[in-house]
Amino acid sequence: MNDMTQTEKAHPWRHAPLILIILGAMIGFFTLRDYLSFETLRENREALLVFRDTHYLSMVAVFVAVYFVIVAFSLPGAAVASVTGGFLFGLGLGTTFNVIAASLGAVAIFLAARWGLGRTLAARIETSEGTLKRIKSGLQEHEISVLFLMRLVPAVPFFVANLLPALVGVRFFNFAFTTVLGIIPGAIVFTWIGVGLGEVFDRGESPDLSLLWEPQVIGPILGLCFLAALPIVIKALRGKKDI
Repeated sequence: MNDMTQTEKAHPWRHAPLILIILGAMIGFFTLRDYLSFETLRENREALLVFRDTHYLSMVAVFVAVYFVIVAFSLPGAAVASVTGGFLFGLGLGTTFNVIAASLGAVAIFLAARWGLGRTLAARIETSEGTLKRIKSGLQEHEISVLFLMRLVPAVPFFVANLLPALVGVRFFNFAFTTVLGIIPGAIVFTWIGVGLGEVFDRGESPDLSLLWEPQVIGPILGLCFLAALPIVIKALRGKKDI
C-alpha cells in the first residue's frame, strides 16, 4: 500500500493525458457536433475531391490525423469520418485508412486511461476480494474473446470499448490486436456506404447508416460474435460437467 502511494506521489502528472482527453471530449461535444456532420461533408465535397486529386498524400495524412483526434477525444463524427474515408479513397484504401486512424485513436485513449486512473484501479482490483476479483480473473482467462466481443457487438459504444479495458488492466497487446481486427467488419460497412456517397448527395439525400442492421450485414457480424464467444461458452459448459 505504501509503495503504491509513493508511486502515485512520484508521478503527479500521470492523470494529465486522461484529463486532457475528457476536457477535449466535453469541449468538442458542445462546439463541433454541428460541424462534424454529413451536411458539412455535402457542402465541402467538391473542395475535398479537388484537394485529394492535387495533394493525395497530404489528404491521406490530414484524414488520418482528423479521424485519430475524433476517436482519441471521443468526439462526435466517427461515423461521418468512416463514410468520408470511402467517399475519398474507395473501399480498399478507405477501409485501410479508417482502421489505421481508429486503431491509433483507440490506443491513445487506452494508454491515457491506463497511465492514470487505470493503473490505480487495476492495482486495487488485484488486491481486492469478492466480486471484483472474480470479474478480473474471468476477464483475464477469456481476455481475447471478451475484447473481440466488445468490438464486434454494435451495441457497445466505441469509447466504452476503449476505456473499460484500460481501467480493468487488460494486456496492451491483446487490446491492440483485437481492436485492429475487431473493427474491420464495421469499417468495411461504413466505408462501403461512403463509396456511393456522391450519388446520394446528388439525389439530395443523406447516407443511410441503417444498412448496418440489414440481415445480410448484421448476420455475418453476429456470426463473428458467436465465434468470439465460443471459448467462453465451452469453458462454462465444461465447468458445469465437472461439478
